[in-house]
Amino acid sequence: MNLEKRIIAFTRLGEILRKSSSPPFGGMGSFSILAEAITNASKHNGWFTEENILLAIGSLGEMLREDKIRKWISKYPISNIQHPTSRKVGVIMAGNIPLVGFHDFLCVLISGNTFVGKLSSDDEFLLPAVTKILCEIEPAFANRIQFTNQQINKSANVSAFIATGSNNSARYFEYYFKKYPHIIRKNRNAIAVLDGKETEEDLKNLGKDIFQYFGMGCRNVSKIYIPQDYNLDTFFSAIVDFGDVINHNKYYNNHIYHRTIYLLNQEKFLDNNFLMLKESATSPLPLSAREGKEPKEEKNISLSSPVATLYYERYKNQKELNEKLLSVKDQIQCIASNHAVPSPLERVRVRYGQTQNPELWDYADGVDTMKFLLDL
Repeated sequence: MNLEKRIIAFTRLGEILRKSSSPPFGGMGSFSILAEAITNASKHNGWFTEENILLAIGSLGEMLREDKIRKWISKYPISNIQHPTSRKVGVIMAGNIPLVGFHDFLCVLISGNTFVGKLSSDDEFLLPAVTKILCEIEPAFANRIQFTNQQINKSANVSAFIATGSNNSARYFEYYFKKYPHIIRKNRNAIAVLDGKETEEDLKNLGKDIFQYFGMGCRNVSKIYIPQDYNLDTFFSAIVDFGDVINHNKYYNNHIYHRTIYLLNQEKFLDNNFLMLKESATSPLPLSAREGKEPKEEKNISLSSPVATLYYERYKNQKELNEKLLSVKDQIQCIASNHAVPSPLERVRVRYGQTQNPELWDYADGVDTMKFLLDL
């Protein structure tokens, strides 16, 4: 199966996903396969509502347009992609949002390698359903895709690994896969930088970046940076239409739980009854660290806010903002903003409302997965 056939197959898959991204699901074939998977996934995982699953399916459908696939592939040596030495690549997948591991699945297959995937227990139904559709489109993929519930190890003749998890699991992955080529992904989050000039539409779109998938994705905005004199009432007014999120049982329970913790700890926060805003300061890097030296003390700053909580931090000027952002750049997945950000972070800046709509070339953690696979 050459590159052209792989491109055509994924293009056709994209067409089916776009058509399947809104109910009703009736019909035969591919649509019934997805409908069954959506039902099973939403029953199995309370966070995977039908709305969020369809959102993910639609986003992947938009990603898999032929012109986008060809633009993405054109950045790599075509000869390497057309005639690769096929290797088995083990992929350990996260399950925080629906189909979160699809991009790794795509990269392994489009590069001509064999995918050996370990699904998260939180997302067991969706990717196998998509795989079934892909194999109906192009049966040659059937021998290039394997799923396992077991630990992936050298006995499976796997040549390389891609693993996504928490900071804690990353330490385990680094040790376990140290002898193999690997990509290990840790916790990252999206942030937003406001300058006070945002329109109401901008802020409503920012609401999408915050609330889609209940804020559980690594590309969901978990913290906003705002000017020193910014009035947060403006922000609260713009996101009022997202208030229905509190009607989701798991989200509601998280809101109540964290609100109780903040009250017991006498921590200050703002609450509009469906989202809590909590100040979380970032200390700029010590001068020694900015000069490339090891600082004597390192403060552990996390951008990852709990479900139903959004962190915020004020900045006085551009210089201070730049220092704050650079001090946590390794925790940032992307930035929603109309405002300028430091040049090392400019490549991950997106428009408001677009954090959960990455392009094929927007690699997680800034690591080029295709280059990694083609260099094996």
